[in-house]
Amino acid sequence: MSTGRIVLAATPIGNTEDASPRLRHLLATADVVAAEDTRRLGGLLQRLGVRTTGRVVSHHEHNEAARVADLLEVVRAGGTVLVVSDAGMPTVSDPGFLLVRAAVEAGLPVTTAPGPSAVLAALAVSGLATDRFCFEGFPPRKAGERATVFADLARERRTMVFFEAPHRLAATLAAMARAFGADRPAAVCRELTKTYEEVVRGGLDELATWASGEVRGEIAIVVAGAPGKEASMPDLVVEVLARADSGERLKDAVTAVAEATGVAKRELYAAALAARRP
Repeated sequence: MSTGRIVLAATPIGNTEDASPRLRHLLATADVVAAEDTRRLGGLLQRLGVRTTGRVVSHHEHNEAARVADLLEVVRAGGTVLVVSDAGMPTVSDPGFLLVRAAVEAGLPVTTAPGPSAVLAALAVSGLATDRFCFEGFPPRKAGERATVFADLARERRTMVFFEAPHRLAATLAAMARAFGADRPAAVCRELTKTYEEVVRGGLDELATWASGEVRGEIAIVVAGAPGKEASMPDLVVEVLARADSGERLKDAVTAVAEATGVAKRELYAAALAARRP
């Protein structure tokens, strides 16, 4: 008996035209479509002009654990289980993780049909650094827990991406301003890919003031990472001399440290020579 597979498929986060041909094919042919909200899936199918041929079941945070065994049996029997959330990629702040973990433990195939992602879309348009980033999901709802989480992230050097509900946005931005600094650069990305898409950029305190008015829609917050601590010349000299003491040529050590920190090579070399004199 051939083994089927689980396919995690990204659905549009706003603009229906972002649905890929592969998503359309999978929706029409999968043996089971496990949807976070079957009514919202029905609306998507109608807009896409696609009719499912397989069974459609609900698959959300409240019933996912109970669904796993049945869905794995479909895969073992050779069927394709398509997992979709309301928007974006399943398992990313959406159901699907329990099923994937169980499938991996059972040695069953899991693959993806990639597509729209609110996390990557917000990061891309934020204007902030994209070379290193982390996704932190929804912050805690309670003020104390939220403050604790932000305090732990205050020294995070990577760009951070969060989701937030509109009615908690102002409080969250204000809490971020207290933890990260009022002037920490950030961007609030609202209704991405939709008709009323809006990206507001500025310091966290400025954004908190802006958000005190009425804000609606799906929201992602992108926050710049903590700035690196500027090393003093004495600290850099200590690093250069330590590298030299370990066998590296002094000039090579100076060059490496200067290029990594942006200080003037000649100035660092002179300081290192002066420190070596008895």
